[in-house]
Amino acid sequence: MAFNLKEYEDELLFVPLGGSNEIGMNLNLYAYKGKWLMIDLGIGFADAYLPGVEILLPDIEFIKEHKKNLLGIVLTHAHEDHLGAVPYLWEELKCPVYATAFTHAVLKAKLADEGLSTKIPVTEVRPGQKLKLGPFEFEMVPLTHSIPEMQAVALRTDKGVVMHTGDWKLDPDPLVGPVTDEATLKKYGDEGVLAMVCDSTNVFNDGESGSEAGVRDTLAKIISGCKSRVVVTTFASNIARIESIIAAGVKAGRHIALAGRSLRRVTTAAKESGYLKDAPPFLNEREIGDVPKSDILIICTGCQGEPLAALSKIARGEHPSIRLSPKDTVIFSARKIPGNETRVAYIYNQLTRMGLEIITSKRHHVHVSGHPCRDELARMYQLVRPKIAIPTHGEARHIHEHAKFARSLQVPEIVEARNGSVILLAEGRALEIGNVPSGYVAVDGSSLIPADSAVIKVRRRIRDEGCVIVSVVLDKHNKLLSAPRISSPGSMDAEEDRELLALLSEEIEEAVQNLKPKDPTNKVSEVIRTVMRRVFREELGKKPVLDVHVIKV
Repeated sequence: MAFNLKEYEDELLFVPLGGSNEIGMNLNLYAYKGKWLMIDLGIGFADAYLPGVEILLPDIEFIKEHKKNLLGIVLTHAHEDHLGAVPYLWEELKCPVYATAFTHAVLKAKLADEGLSTKIPVTEVRPGQKLKLGPFEFEMVPLTHSIPEMQAVALRTDKGVVMHTGDWKLDPDPLVGPVTDEATLKKYGDEGVLAMVCDSTNVFNDGESGSEAGVRDTLAKIISGCKSRVVVTTFASNIARIESIIAAGVKAGRHIALAGRSLRRVTTAAKESGYLKDAPPFLNEREIGDVPKSDILIICTGCQGEPLAALSKIARGEHPSIRLSPKDTVIFSARKIPGNETRVAYIYNQLTRMGLEIITSKRHHVHVSGHPCRDELARMYQLVRPKIAIPTHGEARHIHEHAKFARSLQVPEIVEARNGSVILLAEGRALEIGNVPSGYVAVDGSSLIPADSAVIKVRRRIRDEGCVIVSVVLDKHNKLLSAPRISSPGSMDAEEDRELLALLSEEIEEAVQNLKPKDPTNKVSEVIRTVMRRVFREELGKKPVLDVHVIKV
């Protein structure tokens, strides 16, 4: 549907550009009276479909066109999928950023890596504080999550209140930070909430997500029972889990070491913000070898099999300081994010071959989710009582199931969001009224390129089909001066495929002999390509990337 923004300047609109086709990469926009407010600007992680790419960003071309009317970016919390894109994309938006003290501390450390720490204006917002930005007023409402200072955003306009939950759960004993502020949520529900934009991650899971306190008890028992070195891997941003691991290690009389840059960065930010107060001084990676195996606990990055993370380097035997031995124990205190199963399985297998004991959440209570299951979702809807439900933070199947669940809870109107949807937030007429451009941008080394760019498509073909490069040297009459030179990385082996290479060379020579003396270089190239395509189709049934170099002397 075409969308004319000017026709709806007096309406309250919601436009997700990320996080409503996938779990992660959250970017949500609200528009009213010609002004825009962004909530979260996060990254996602690429899969094998994008070779050479690890990080994905939401495409912001649409909001760039309106950046003069973009009042700010409000960050709900410090997870990468909610703030990780700020260092990459802020220069294209150049608007104020609003965050709590801990979220600011994490962001500041990330910005320092990019030389942006003094360039981006960040305003710290206290939980419960209200701020006015143009036609919007917002209040941060504390919720429980797997990281400190998770905040829902209660967005007030003269069209009504929107409760934007971000990530959350209902944990009666979160260990780090306060419990969810149900009193404030109920206060808004009593006043009347126009719409709730809500997390869909665990909508297929019945019951509750579970408490961090139970995980801490399990970790303490497991670590106390280990006789050799223990490694625990988790999300670097899960401060509650890190504190649980530290407490379990201290109880077992072990020194605590950190392995992984992001862990050091987040724990430093946590201490600066008043968290991890009881944590002992951490050993660095170089000091690990000086401590007896039975006295050391290593917390490390790599629970998702990230190739450059500490655990991946350990599993490959490439870590500069850490070597594990048979009878050591590795605990995966995290769930596998969909799409990372293959990478995590590789790490499992590598560690098993090393003779290590592996403990996962499949058989041990070493992880609980930071997202709400169905009983928690039902409780949130009971508190907030929105007139309109907008499920987000999920793939299409999560959002559709959440919509059905909200309908079963008697929410009057439900709209299923998709990236690029323009959703009218108006009682009795909430619906998708159009769409705007959306998509993904790949972080390719130090460059940003469209995820569907020709570079990525060619790279994917080279990975799957290989490539063939033919160089020919001709005189001014298009006569070959030497045999064609053929290079075929990923397509043919110089020894094993000598006969096929010889056949291809003969076919090219014959085709060149039939050229006319005045045929242009582009025709020469196309004739050779035609021969290459035919030979590979007939002999190998493949379509490698072809390149022809014609040199005339």
